[in-house]
Amino acid sequence: MLIAAIFGRCHAWGYYSPRICNVPVSGLYACMPAATPPNPPPPTAACCNSLVNANYGCLCSDRVSSELRSHGVDPNLAMLIPGKCGLPNPGHS
Repeated sequence: MLIAAIFGRCHAWGYYSPRICNVPVSGLYACMPAATPPNPPPPTAACCNSLVNANYGCLCSDRVSSELRSHGVDPNLAMLIPGKCGLPNPGHS
């Protein structure tokens, strides 16, 4: 719901690249398979590229994290994605 609500508001305001926690919504969607159990594939280049400027503190916030969980995202798998992309560990940023 949060993703859809933000996309709807941003699109209505004329923005064509809505973001959540400094990640394009399209990037979050690109990362979802890599964070969805039971056998997630490796993150795609689109996913990795979208996380370069991510605000991990924001993504890990209770509000955003619970919304992502409601879409089937496993937070533990999601935390592994930056490392799989060769990006800094979110726990250290």
